[in-house]
Amino acid sequence: MGRRLFVFLLVLLASGGIAAGQDVRIGVLGLFHPRRLELRATLTEAVVISVSNQTFVLEPGSREAAAKIAIADDQLVVVMDGREVRARKLHAAGRMGGASFLLCVPGKISRIYHGTLSVVVKNGELTPIVTMDLETAVASVVQAESAPQTPLEALKAQAVVSRSYFVGGKGRHENFDFCDLAHCQVLRSPPVAGTPAARAAEETRGLVLTYHDKPFAAMFTRSCGGRTRAPAEVGLPINGYPYFPVNCDHCHKNPFRWTRTVSREDAALLLAKGEAGRLAVDRRLGWNAIPSNNFSARLAGNEVILEGQGQGHGIGLCQLGAKAMAARGETYRAILRHYFPNTEILPLSRTTDP
Repeated sequence: MGRRLFVFLLVLLASGGIAAGQDVRIGVLGLFHPRRLELRATLTEAVVISVSNQTFVLEPGSREAAAKIAIADDQLVVVMDGREVRARKLHAAGRMGGASFLLCVPGKISRIYHGTLSVVVKNGELTPIVTMDLETAVASVVQAESAPQTPLEALKAQAVVSRSYFVGGKGRHENFDFCDLAHCQVLRSPPVAGTPAARAAEETRGLVLTYHDKPFAAMFTRSCGGRTRAPAEVGLPINGYPYFPVNCDHCHKNPFRWTRTVSREDAALLLAKGEAGRLAVDRRLGWNAIPSNNFSARLAGNEVILEGQGQGHGIGLCQLGAKAMAARGETYRAILRHYFPNTEILPLSRTTDP
């Protein structure tokens, strides 16, 4: 490491500018239930694969070179360079640690990630797990979860919320901390440096929301319907922060309205189980089947008509409201003060364990 870079890193660490030692383990591509994967290098970095005490190298820019991964007898079957290796686990990284790599579910999806990769077999499927730097994860979520044309200050508010969620909410899955779906936070490929999502993460680097000096798993919703909600209102537990419902001027004046017709059984489930009931119905009927928990219900023969407002659980940061606040000149700190009363924004170096 060059002396100037070494000194630069020391200064950033001392100032709290880098969250030292903060990595995030994310299970990816689970939506596709993969039984086959292909791993390739990008144009810039080699990928070193370790499997069953053997090492393979995917050189950068080689279109032909790929590690093909499949399942046989609950084991990984890895084929590369004409060789076949069977093992319980595959690990891939760069020569000096994390690397950029392309991971594909053949015929379905290809995504670029930056970090290290492990692949295991779980419940008859391949489970790829990417361990990435916290800031890479934050930028990737901001890119995936934010609407186009969102002002930078609203993206910065999203970055602080997403970073807080990663820091305060680990352990949501058995084999990794988070998934890449709405169950945790939607995560795709990292944004290009200098783009709004990348800038939002960089300009809030290391900052988290805290309650009594502890980071908590901050939540966000697409549209609150005019007033944010406390977890207890939708049957969710309180975890680190009680959430104080606040009025949202933009969603009150410009509510997202929706109407759905459901069976009596589904209506009863929604009314009895709150957010858990909504997610159960959405899993069966589609992820936009019931947009929110904010609705009225009326009978229509053997069915129930729901008329509602908002999108999502309605807890925490309202993305539409934040976008409107930023458009009229509010800073990300003002946005977060509004949606998360009685909290502080602190560098991770000044927080206690969540």
